[in-house]
Amino acid sequence: MPHLAALATLPAYFFITPAADAAQSRWVQSEGGEVRIVADRPEPDGTIPAILDIRLKPGWKTYWIEPGASGIPPQVTIDPRGGISFSGLRFPAPKAFHDGIAGYTGYDHSVAFPLSLKREKTGDLSLKISVFLGICKDICIPVQADLDLSLPQGLAENPLDRARIDDAVAALPALPSDTFKVTAASFDAVEKRLHLSLVTPPTATPAELFLSGPPGYSFGTPETVATDDGRITAEIPVRVSAKSGALKSGSVRLVARAGDQSIETLLAFD
Repeated sequence: MPHLAALATLPAYFFITPAADAAQSRWVQSEGGEVRIVADRPEPDGTIPAILDIRLKPGWKTYWIEPGASGIPPQVTIDPRGGISFSGLRFPAPKAFHDGIAGYTGYDHSVAFPLSLKREKTGDLSLKISVFLGICKDICIPVQADLDLSLPQGLAENPLDRARIDDAVAALPALPSDTFKVTAASFDAVEKRLHLSLVTPPTATPAELFLSGPPGYSFGTPETVATDDGRITAEIPVRVSAKSGALKSGSVRLVARAGDQSIETLLAFD
């Protein structure tokens, strides 16, 4: 059954409000897995290390920021009254999947998304987060949860929590390097196609490209991919809604995976 069709048949969301528990929220259960927040004490610059921790059951998947036609992108909102600001989620490199009808992008294993949080006041802090995401197998289960934890001023660092957060940050794509980078990018607004050239490290499997852009734009499967001694050229079809503005340089994010290496960068159009 397609993910969206299955989603439409569900009468209600899973909605659970767990109690606070030190620097971890309690796990919110769903049919295909469970989610929680793990945080640590603020850094001297006010940054608060934290992750959205997703534990999947075997055979279940969850989605990337640009999930494809049949997915649900993770969404997080934070109550600012707790003294904490939020500027976005960060994602490890995803995988491409196909269910026989539609393609989608995400993760088929437990995964953690680092949260960009910052202290906005002194004293005790309260982290109240609303999460909405999809966990899917033959059907897609939308999971909505309110997660709540306290960060008192004297909170001691928990080595295990900090290790989980550090591992999630280490799994993020790296910055481009001389051996793995975009060498050219352009957008043909008439043909609605994105043209890319990259240098990638040698691997036994072809490099994978994942793109996300501003509202109104989505990206198809890369076509006419050519590889020559680690140099890749690719054309990607771009779907544009009627109300979309111009696709500007720097507005499209690329994640490229080559073997066990990945990079993330904003595309500067020629």
